[in-house]
Amino acid sequence: MIIKNLKIYLQNVRKNSLFVNTILKTLTYFNIILIQEPPWSEIHKIPSSSNCEGDPLIGSVHHPNWITFARSPLADKDSPRVISYINIHLSSFHFFLHKDIINHRDINLISFSNNNVCYYILNVYSDSSHIALKYLKDTEVNIDNVVLMTGDFNIRDSLWDPTFPFHSSISDNLIIIAVSFDLTLSSPTNPGPTKYSDTAGEFN
Repeated sequence: MIIKNLKIYLQNVRKNSLFVNTILKTLTYFNIILIQEPPWSEIHKIPSSSNCEGDPLIGSVHHPNWITFARSPLADKDSPRVISYINIHLSSFHFFLHKDIINHRDINLISFSNNNVCYYILNVYSDSSHIALKYLKDTEVNIDNVVLMTGDFNIRDSLWDPTFPFHSSISDNLIIIAVSFDLTLSSPTNPGPTKYSDTAGEFN
C-alpha cells in the first residue's frame, strides 16, 4: 500500500445513526472513515441475570466490513465525539487506537504499520469552545510520522474559505499544532461550503 493512495472520508454526522449506517454500507470503496459527533446510545439489549428484559448495550454503529475505533466513556457524560472506521481489507496493517498517548473523547490517534514504519492519523472534533485544540496545544505530545490531522475544527477562516473575510486567532493555534506534527495546511482540490446550517438549504 502507498500512503498517498489512501482514500479517506470524513463527516460530522450530528449523532445521526441512520447517516452512519448509510455511510458504512455504501462507501465501501474508502479505506478509512472518520466520524465526528457520532451517535452514542443503546444499540440493543443483552442477556442479563438480574434483568429479564436484558441490560442495555451502549455504543455506536458497527458494521462487519469496518473495524471500529472509539474511546470507551469514563463517565455517563463522557461519550466519544470521534469514531474512526477502518476498512476490514486493511487489517493486515495493524491499526491501533493509542489511548496510551492521547486519551481524550474528542481525539482519536490511530496508528498503522507500513513497510515496518509506524504512521499516525488524528481524527479531531473541536467544539465551539475549541476544547480539543486547547488540549493539543497545552499537552506536549511527541509523535513522529503523523500523515494526517483532520476532522471538524469549527473554525471559519479566510485561510481556507475565500468567501469569509476574517482571520481567527484560533486558526493560529491550529497551525501551531499542525507544525508541531510536521504537517502543513492542505488546500481543497474541489472547494465548496465549509459549514452547513441547521436550516435546510442554507450553507456557508
